[in-house]
Amino acid sequence: MHVDMDAFYASVSLLDHPELVGQPVVVGGAGTRGVVLSATYEARALGVHSAMPMGRARRLAPHAVVLPPQHRRYAEVSAGVMEVFRSVTPLVEPLSLDEAFLDVSGALRRLGSPREIAQQVRRRVEDEQGVTCSVGVASTKHVAKLASSRCKPDGLLVVPADRVVDYLHPLPASALWGVGERTAEQLERLGLRTVGDIAHTPRATLVRALGEASGAHLAALAWGRDPRPVVPSAPEKSVGAEETFSSDVDDEAVVLREVLRLSELTTARLRAAGTVGRTVVLKVRFADFTTITRSRTLDERTDVSREVYAAARRLWEGLRLDRARIRLVGVRVEGLAPAGTAHRQMRLDEPDRGWREADRAADRAAARFGGGSVTSASLLRGGRGDPGGRPR
Repeated sequence: MHVDMDAFYASVSLLDHPELVGQPVVVGGAGTRGVVLSATYEARALGVHSAMPMGRARRLAPHAVVLPPQHRRYAEVSAGVMEVFRSVTPLVEPLSLDEAFLDVSGALRRLGSPREIAQQVRRRVEDEQGVTCSVGVASTKHVAKLASSRCKPDGLLVVPADRVVDYLHPLPASALWGVGERTAEQLERLGLRTVGDIAHTPRATLVRALGEASGAHLAALAWGRDPRPVVPSAPEKSVGAEETFSSDVDDEAVVLREVLRLSELTTARLRAAGTVGRTVVLKVRFADFTTITRSRTLDERTDVSREVYAAARRLWEGLRLDRARIRLVGVRVEGLAPAGTAHRQMRLDEPDRGWREADRAADRAAARFGGGSVTSASLLRGGRGDPGGRPR
């Protein structure tokens, strides 16, 4: 099964704004350089889609409500959704916060037919988390993902093993995994417009036109052959956040305040995922789009915001920039491990309660009162040097 949440970020945001249900809603950065993270289907009907510049989204949907992202909330709901999946089968392969593959072949005797299992998953996700999902069921990962994308929103499509070829061959060639714009142009030059056209083209012809890897890959997929297994719980390699400024910034105080905010956001995600990390990475993009990264490995893994910020600040200071104009800044933590397995060396002068406990108290407050209910004083509205006076 491939389970894909419907307009996930927008749907989760609407849980806290039920009065906006049924209206065009866009989630993303509100500045001129912001991009759309997600949009409700009412906004999508007006042409808005994810990754679109917010300025264009506003022109297409001038009456849409724009909501800021709530990444901590998304992580919480995603964790609940994944728990539903793992209660059905231990073979769950998350692809992102809002989609996953499930191998349910071992649950058939216990839970019923594939369709019945998919219906149970959809019902439980909506009942327990308040959001909907679309499910594709097939004998391979590729066909299951195709099926879920073609029954959205809030749909279910089962493709039986003996109907895979009948289902695939009428689809456009672009439906196959790995067919991007350039490959689609090459296929068009060969007169191959559907999956069936590709399937009935000699493999040698595809290899000559596309190369050994791509040609063989498409030849197999066109006949429904995809041997990839579901790989459970592939570990995240890093957790991070970044921000594009509404206008280029050359004020160090403003940049460092954003680095602090991103450090708090990143460590909140680490704690929500139950992980800690050891390497802090600072990303800086200049006005001319030149991008650099610098990293620092800590003595111990951490999920404490002040420790990550201290490392990121030292990386910034090490750049020795002189009024450079900054377009984007980002903070990322790598070298992840489960929080319960990480060794932590206590210090002789360490108090019983410190920043670690403060962060967890802030997490509890955010869970109860919403994101931003507890934050660093320097991030409050109207802080010195904040050009927009944005609340944090």
